[in-house]
Amino acid sequence: MGISIAILQDGYTAINACSVVIQKNHLNFEKKVSDLNTTEKLPKHFPAKAIVALNLMGKGVLQKQIERSEEINQNNFSKILPNANIEDFYVQNFISGDQSFVSVIRRAEADKYISQLKNLGFVPLMLSLGPFPVQNIITQINVYGNELLFNGHTIIRNEQSEWTSYYYDVSISAPFPLKVDSEGLHEKLLIPYAAAFQLVLADKLELIQAAVPSLSAEFEKRIKEKKLKVQGSVVLSVFFVLLLVNFFLFSGLNSANAKLTELVSRSAQSNNDIQQINDQVQQKEALLKILGWDGDINKSALIDQVASLLPPDITFREAAVNPVDLSGSRSQKSIVFFYRKIRITGDSENIIPVNEWMARIKTRPWVKNIQLDSYAFNNEENTGQFTIVIDY
Repeated sequence: MGISIAILQDGYTAINACSVVIQKNHLNFEKKVSDLNTTEKLPKHFPAKAIVALNLMGKGVLQKQIERSEEINQNNFSKILPNANIEDFYVQNFISGDQSFVSVIRRAEADKYISQLKNLGFVPLMLSLGPFPVQNIITQINVYGNELLFNGHTIIRNEQSEWTSYYYDVSISAPFPLKVDSEGLHEKLLIPYAAAFQLVLADKLELIQAAVPSLSAEFEKRIKEKKLKVQGSVVLSVFFVLLLVNFFLFSGLNSANAKLTELVSRSAQSNNDIQQINDQVQQKEALLKILGWDGDINKSALIDQVASLLPPDITFREAAVNPVDLSGSRSQKSIVFFYRKIRITGDSENIIPVNEWMARIKTRPWVKNIQLDSYAFNNEENTGQFTIVIDY
């Protein structure tokens, strides 16, 4: 929930508060309270252990507009409060465009209200100063110009929706009833709602808050606890789904297993017959391998194609398809063949016609490789003897 405590110049305290809750991905108001004069009355309206975003304004809160400054430190703090020690204050730096709206409050003054809320059973997690958290809800309000007036506050913005100036005058009020989306909201509750809004959606907004180490530590602790709970819920949900899936899978598999068992029992005899057939097939495949059979290839057609390309200067003597590998057969003590090879022998008085024949054979699409294995000239027969090997 968000609580706005305003300390007026005459010492009068005005406490306005509202609580919001997320329901079905929508942010809804749970309760609205205005014009309380003491924090002691808050427990009558809000439950114990409620998480609080505290906003302080009025007497004790100094606000100053300076040129944009990314960080407020001791060096530039002297422009805001000369001769003051920044360690004695909580500082809020709201940057809009080229301006910084700096708000400061003495730590002792802010800690007093933080302690009061803790003693009443609430859990403060964030402190903001002045009206500046309203920046995060302006788009939700039924205000369409560059000027926003409410409960004494005047905010002037430029065409880029950047704040150019701000001032407070107790006599100023909203010129028409304010609405957040479609719900009416009293102008006194605008700041408490803005404080609560940025606490609820802290992970999605650029927070406008004072740096309070103790609250920041508690806030981070709560965020980690929330993440752990969410992760735990996700893990439990995943385990539940897995168990459910496992149950259905087990039921389905159990039924399928019963059917398979029945089929196995019926096919036990058939398996023996199939095994015998497989043994016979393997024996025949082994025999075919010994015989050098390498598939349903018309080898005579391959020889015909080679012979048809024979130049007239060459004598075709012999063609061997998948010839015997003599050295392999000796080492393995069984017949070993050169698979997918054709060995051709013949005669030619010189090597040129042989090379021409090889070039012609190489044009056939089934020829993977061709090479001249040997060429030797026989003086007795006055011709050369050659051997060609073709891979197909």
